Amino acid sequence: MASRVLRLFGTINSLKNYYVVENGNKIFSSIYKHNFLKSHIPLIDNSRSTAFFNKRPAEQLWKGVTSVSNAGKRRGRARGLARKKDLNKGQIIGQGRIPIQFPGLNIPIIRGKEILTQKKLPEDPERQEKLVKLRDSISVRKSIKLSPLERGWTSHKPGGMKIGPPEPVGEDTFDGFESWVLESKVVSTMTHNLGRKNRISTMVITGNGNGLAGYAIAKSKEIKQSLNIAKRKAGTKVMYFNRYNDHTVMHDFFTQCGRTKIYVHKMYEGYGLICHRVIKCCCQAIGIKDIYAKVEGAINYQNIVKAFLMGLLQQKTFQQMADEKQLHLVEFRKENDDFPVVVASPARCRTEDEIKPDEILDFSQYLMDGNIILKKKKPPPFYTKLDSWIIRQRRMERIRNKKDVKLRLLAEYGVVRSFLADKYPEAREVLWSKKRVQEEKEAKGE
Repeated sequence: MASRVLRLFGTINSLKNYYVVENGNKIFSSIYKHNFLKSHIPLIDNSRSTAFFNKRPAEQLWKGVTSVSNAGKRRGRARGLARKKDLNKGQIIGQGRIPIQFPGLNIPIIRGKEILTQKKLPEDPERQEKLVKLRDSISVRKSIKLSPLERGWTSHKPGGMKIGPPEPVGEDTFDGFESWVLESKVVSTMTHNLGRKNRISTMVITGNGNGLAGYAIAKSKEIKQSLNIAKRKAGTKVMYFNRYNDHTVMHDFFTQCGRTKIYVHKMYEGYGLICHRVIKCCCQAIGIKDIYAKVEGAINYQNIVKAFLMGLLQQKTFQQMADEKQLHLVEFRKENDDFPVVVASPARCRTEDEIKPDEILDFSQYLMDGNIILKKKKPPPFYTKLDSWIIRQRRMERIRNKKDVKLRLLAEYGVVRSFLADKYPEAREVLWSKKRVQEEKEAKGE
């Protein structure tokens, strides 16, 4: 009997270190220390409070899934392995499975004159699906490809990309506006305590394509934040620019900022934007469709934008140019066969005696402030170096000005004749055609 009691108590002592499962709940076995004579037999399950996944850090766990030995790499076993996923990607501080607004964490403390309080928000049933989709997209090795119209000038930089209209400022909204990224670069500053400090500098221009546009430059640690700041600042610096018939500039002009010089030429409708890509984005924001611009000197994006917008703001109307020179302003257009059209007249027009001899009368030089665009000299044709060309020039020397002389004689005398024709009748045009001889006789009445 004593041996049986000892065995029974030995069993109870061994039950102290186990959990007992009853009705789906785990209960420590000490409860059953004095209730072991029950009609049913409890289920005994071994459990531990620590495991392999709790002891190892995340880097080692990912390494066990995403790594292969050197011998395996040589055999090509590392090709189909999974990549490491950032499980924190897509999650925002202050937002979890239960959506709650925390003033000062995920929302501002004061909105207008109202002090916000903590409260529960409606749940988003698609939150988990969005997180899984975002993590799966990150695990794909190939980057997301954008269409040529969305990616801007190049495939790996935001320059030239459209980023939408600016955010509303108070009651003012930016309907019909669009923003372009003109520049995005890393700038660094050497500090005495933190060493070299890097930031992202971005330049953005926004406009409605109807004469209104503005640009701004912003700096921040992250590129998205700097783009948002620059876009918001550009919306507060909108200006109006004059255009000719809503498609080109008012006139040709020269502008300069630093060592960057720009020569802008007014073009006819349908010509297009033949200019630097930064100037092209500025024209799209303003609404200029036809222009030719030549950039000389340093290619500095910020100087190009400043110089171009300054030149547009300094444009003169036709009446201002006529009043300044006190002369009639006449327009010659090729599409009108160079027919002269007076577009502006001054209150008093100067005479030829009042015009100074050193005054600039060339209209293009007057608009360019006396500057002349640098044009490359065209190289001579290849055939001018051949011996046959030199021989031809010698043969054509006596008749090389024949066409010009003929036009001058027709304009002066009405016929092709020499000034000695009155004294020497043979010094007149020879009519080789019989038909022309007959017409000449009929005209004289013979």
